[in-house]
Amino acid sequence: MKLATLKDGSRDGALIVVSRDLTQAVSAQFIAATMQAALDDWANCEPQLQALAAELNAGKARDAFAFDAKSVAAPLPRAYQWCDGSAFLNHGRLMEKAFNLPPMPDFETIPLMYQGGSDDFLGACDVVPFVSEEHGIDFEGEYGVIVDDVPMGCTPEDAASHIKLIVQINDWSLRGFGPREMKTGFGFFQAKPASSFAPVAVTPDELGAAWRDGRIHLPLNIEWNGAWFGHPNGCEMNFSFHELIAHAAKTRRLRAGTIIGSGTVSNADRNVGSACISERRVIELLDKGATKTSFMKFGDVVRMEVFDADGHSLFGAIDQRVSQA
Repeated sequence: MKLATLKDGSRDGALIVVSRDLTQAVSAQFIAATMQAALDDWANCEPQLQALAAELNAGKARDAFAFDAKSVAAPLPRAYQWCDGSAFLNHGRLMEKAFNLPPMPDFETIPLMYQGGSDDFLGACDVVPFVSEEHGIDFEGEYGVIVDDVPMGCTPEDAASHIKLIVQINDWSLRGFGPREMKTGFGFFQAKPASSFAPVAVTPDELGAAWRDGRIHLPLNIEWNGAWFGHPNGCEMNFSFHELIAHAAKTRRLRAGTIIGSGTVSNADRNVGSACISERRVIELLDKGATKTSFMKFGDVVRMEVFDADGHSLFGAIDQRVSQA
């Protein structure tokens, strides 16, 4: 099942069901007004939404309309909580070099995670405003999951049952603020503006065999200004989403609608490219002694898309242009 949030002038938008091929959609207002409302009552809403999705995919849904990615907001335009991990240790090690940081204690046994801003997420085709190019504008491709209510002390084994939706994210970063904020020990704030989301959120069954072990075994394809940038695979997560959820819930409950991010998708094989500019710059520094690639300029466009085993777009594409605020 694929779900999206139609822009309707309100802050939370209107819940719609989207066809598997991303060509048709139908209102789900009679089931739940918003994505958050559906997550708050998932046990009751999910079977009704699945039935509506089956009708839509069979071409039998009444009042179906053409789906347009430009007409939707982020699946959750605002969320109660956004917890972003750093589950790809290859990326983490490279970033240590980038920021000239000492090795993190327990790096390989305890996931890194910070709590980001969740009050203002961006749609997949929204123009993204930034104050200055001097802040070091960078994209970051990653995967994420949305959970229902998770109890405090949830184990990784139990966490699997709490994953209701899977999303694909561009977790924008402003690299100019990163080094200072990391050294304070308080974590990111100005370095992390609003994140963007692919048009649809999908239930785990939509991934088929590509969803296993709490990981997405698919490449994330990234283009920058129309040129290939990378296609790292989500299978190399050192910490699964199950482990990330358990880490987040160790000392607190997670309420329905909490989003857990994987952090930048990163693979040890450098031939697959990267999911962010900063990682490429570090590799250039390590391999060639100097960085060659600059950060984004106003007018630049980034596109991110994930395809299933049959070559079909899974979440729809993030396709965004950066501009001056």
